[in-house]
Amino acid sequence: MLTAEQLFIIDLLATLAPYTIVTLSLNLEYGYGGIPNFGKTIAVAGGAFLVGALPGRLLALMLGLNASAYISNNAKIVTQINGVLQTNILLSIAILVLSLVLAMGVGAGLGYLAACPAIRLRAEYLAMTFLAFGEVILVIGYNYPELVGGTIGVSVPDVFAWAGEMRFPAITFFMLFMAVLVFLYVERLTNSPLGRLLRAIRDNEEAALALGKDITKIRMRTIMLASAIAALGGALYAFYAGSVIATAYHRVGWTFWPWVMVILGGAANNFGVILGTFAFVAVRKLIIYNKAALAPYIPFDVVWLDMLILGLALLIILLYKPEGLIPEKPTRTLDAGRLQRLRERLEKVGVEEA
Repeated sequence: MLTAEQLFIIDLLATLAPYTIVTLSLNLEYGYGGIPNFGKTIAVAGGAFLVGALPGRLLALMLGLNASAYISNNAKIVTQINGVLQTNILLSIAILVLSLVLAMGVGAGLGYLAACPAIRLRAEYLAMTFLAFGEVILVIGYNYPELVGGTIGVSVPDVFAWAGEMRFPAITFFMLFMAVLVFLYVERLTNSPLGRLLRAIRDNEEAALALGKDITKIRMRTIMLASAIAALGGALYAFYAGSVIATAYHRVGWTFWPWVMVILGGAANNFGVILGTFAFVAVRKLIIYNKAALAPYIPFDVVWLDMLILGLALLIILLYKPEGLIPEKPTRTLDAGRLQRLRERLEKVGVEEA
């Protein structure tokens, strides 16, 4: 049996991992590319909806169950599926991998659809388009029951049922592993020529255009890649929760909070984003964990304390340290001594040719 402290740590890490993936994707768009994506919930919800809609139906077909009644008879069908997954680890892993890959594809497609109408317009119009499209996704999920159960939601197959009592530690470790992989990928990507190109477009769009760069295509590909990464976070969170309901993927939790985390930690710095995400999640979890002890000392409902503290922290950061806790690293250039040696070498070559 796990102790209360161990359960708290597992819950903290299990929340931290998907949010880290989502904030890293936002940092790729906004921090490095200057793309104001106020619709992160589009991709996150898309990945979660894929997990809620596809794996259960697919397994029901494979096991000879009534897949057409998957929503209306969801609890019974998923219970039968979990009984099979509990003793079949290979099938569980296959369904997990397939679901994550397809979720990333759905996220990339949704990112493309959301960006198409306004990708060539000014940043504020693109931001409003993302925000509106995010609401459309939630409305569809909430009002179309055949997708993910509408107002009731839907249970998803437990692909970690084979772990038994260690189910939550197992899926938490897996999500942390995926978050580390995403961090390494984004860190390598942003330190590559593509990362420098994104910063160049962000800082001076006209200069990039003058150098013949296709800004629209680069931004579209960045949005699609970041949306695929965010959908991965949404899919992992859905598997961890064991169910999907549209209202759980609202714009506050999966758009505005990631923005706060990125600004708090420091945009265009992946280490800063991880620090900001950890600080945000840890404060919220500590307040929730200790709400009974804090209640006698707070003149209002404790559930609003984390909002107040985090909002105040964000204001202080914006006023006194707007670059975040860990600012963006300056782009490395050649030092004066190396520049002098290069100039002397070029002059020498010129003299010899003359």
